[in-house]
Amino acid sequence: MTTNEKIHQLRQLMKDKQLNMYIIQNNDPHQSEYAPVHWRDRTFMSGFTGSVGTLVVTEDLSALWADGRYHIQAAQELEGSEIQLFKQGLPGVPNYDQWLADNLKNQDRVGFNGASYAQGSMDMIKGKLQGKTVEFIGDFDLVDQVWTDRPQSTFNTILEHGPEYSGQTVKERLDLVREQMKKKQAEVFVLSTCDDLAWLFNIRGTDVPNNPFVNSYGIISLDQAYLFIRQACLTDHNRQTLEDNQVSLMAYDSIYKQVKALTAGKKVFLQPSKTSVKIVEALDETCKIIKGMNLTTPLKAIKHEMELNHLYKCQTKDGVAMVKFLHWLEKSVGSIPVTEMSATDKLQAFRAEQDLFQQPSFDAIAGYKDHGAMMHYKATQDHQYTLKPEGLFLIDSGGQYLDGTTDITRTVPLGPLSDQEKVDFTLTLKGLINLSKTQFLEGTTGSNLDILARHAMWQEGIDYKCGTGHGVGFFLGVHEGPQNFSQVPNTVKLEENMIITIEPGVYRAGSHGIRLENTVAVKKSIATEFGQFMTFETIAYCPINKTPLVKDLMTQEEINWLDQYHEKVYQVLAPHLEEDLQAWLRQATLPL
Repeated sequence: MTTNEKIHQLRQLMKDKQLNMYIIQNNDPHQSEYAPVHWRDRTFMSGFTGSVGTLVVTEDLSALWADGRYHIQAAQELEGSEIQLFKQGLPGVPNYDQWLADNLKNQDRVGFNGASYAQGSMDMIKGKLQGKTVEFIGDFDLVDQVWTDRPQSTFNTILEHGPEYSGQTVKERLDLVREQMKKKQAEVFVLSTCDDLAWLFNIRGTDVPNNPFVNSYGIISLDQAYLFIRQACLTDHNRQTLEDNQVSLMAYDSIYKQVKALTAGKKVFLQPSKTSVKIVEALDETCKIIKGMNLTTPLKAIKHEMELNHLYKCQTKDGVAMVKFLHWLEKSVGSIPVTEMSATDKLQAFRAEQDLFQQPSFDAIAGYKDHGAMMHYKATQDHQYTLKPEGLFLIDSGGQYLDGTTDITRTVPLGPLSDQEKVDFTLTLKGLINLSKTQFLEGTTGSNLDILARHAMWQEGIDYKCGTGHGVGFFLGVHEGPQNFSQVPNTVKLEENMIITIEPGVYRAGSHGIRLENTVAVKKSIATEFGQFMTFETIAYCPINKTPLVKDLMTQEEINWLDQYHEKVYQVLAPHLEEDLQAWLRQATLPL
């Protein structure tokens, strides 16, 4: 069935339900970043495979919004369909909620799937209607009627990830949450997000692609904790541990009924952007809602000492896999057939050799030449390049290990480069170095510092249309808030033992893409009469190719940073490598 045929069927269903508009996203009921296939409604209806984007269908129009990471990809994937692309973030392009507010008319009826649509998104739309009377109806899963061979939801065996990794028992973490509840004057905390639930209850699973999450819900009161989960997925040991930590186990499908019962007359805390409309509508009408960021989110962002100790070892293993891969790539391209996908498979195989490896932390972005210009490109069997001994190959990848989560990008020259590619590579490295080496006052946010990664590029009239970095979980989501580096203003302070990536890039459509990414830990630096200063400790260990660098564009301080980083990479990784790889790494990390 073509995209246009699917939309035609949807319009017939809309007509039957007397709907003027239908909104479709890829969200699951837990607002997971990577929704299981069962919940990828927008991908099924539009063909656009990006992780973020919204499809809106009316009686005579269909439109899709995609942000700067996906402008090129979305244009390619929507080609040939009737769907109009709105390149979100460009001047003059409204966000989809503003477009809805501008285009909806009095008495219009708008449908959506309330089980997966976030209450926060609905609140934004309603807040912009300027007095229009519009009915929003979340009872109709119309995509389900078009998607006749829809895969089933996944509920797999649960893994206990206890204090030997996390450093804290479930009860200790519940106590931390209850302290925050008291500060917010909340009696009940309703929690839907799988990453927060995995952290809070020391559980992991395989229900969500690339993320070790368990489909679940939680309700925490000041004296009770309820975990809504598929009981058959628990082992006897799981069950005993949770019950020993005073957790009441409830049926996953009973959440809506229990939300009503457990919130009657209570002050209820929840995060609207992470809670579905259906959950909010299930709250008892007598409760008082207190809105804010999930209380668990800032707690899990600051890593426990035990987690950090594990993470350093994890990053070392991941660096070993990366060195083996880069060595293999150098020897193989031009000698044997290597494609974007086979290169990705080889890197995953090297990771799989490492102790405690579980799965990739996301679908690797492996883009050769102009494919690298698509920030979230994903190769397919029918649409990929064979690597040749020329140009640039960008590979952004990571692993999930029992002792940590990794995310690293290297852009590799495979042969001769243009002058423009060399300049762009050098500017990207300058951005990585400039932010990595900065010292900043305690209380600074990621949006305060983002310009440091862009400064050298801006002087040349270059920019990238995405953030500069994101938090990383501990055997959790590879993208984890609340901290980030972005042009978008935020108020989240960078605190000691937060983990965050630094990943500037240059993306030239039709030519090449360059990204260099390291993971860093926030650490205390000096304290003076002016306050406590902070800095970043780079904890990703992998050489950065020096051959594309235009040395004249680099300061001596930048050269010194690169030389010191490379020496650290060698010292950390060499003891874990065989002699031939040690020799290769020594050469790759020699001073510039």
